[in-house]
Amino acid sequence: MKANKYFIVLMIVVAGFLIWDQTKLKPNIWIQSLGILLFFYGMSQLSSKTPSKNQENQENQE
Repeated sequence: MKANKYFIVLMIVVAGFLIWDQTKLKPNIWIQSLGILLFFYGMSQLSSKTPSKNQENQENQE
């Protein structure tokens, strides 16, 4: 559960930084690309921990 908290905080920080960088006159494309990659990685880590709603039905059928 602690890892989830760190990923949630990381996602908020990355999203905030990406929005802040977008407000600049000329945003850095490398920072934007790296931020998006970090955001997708963090979201995949968070969603892998979420149980499927069909998981209960599969367990009952077995």
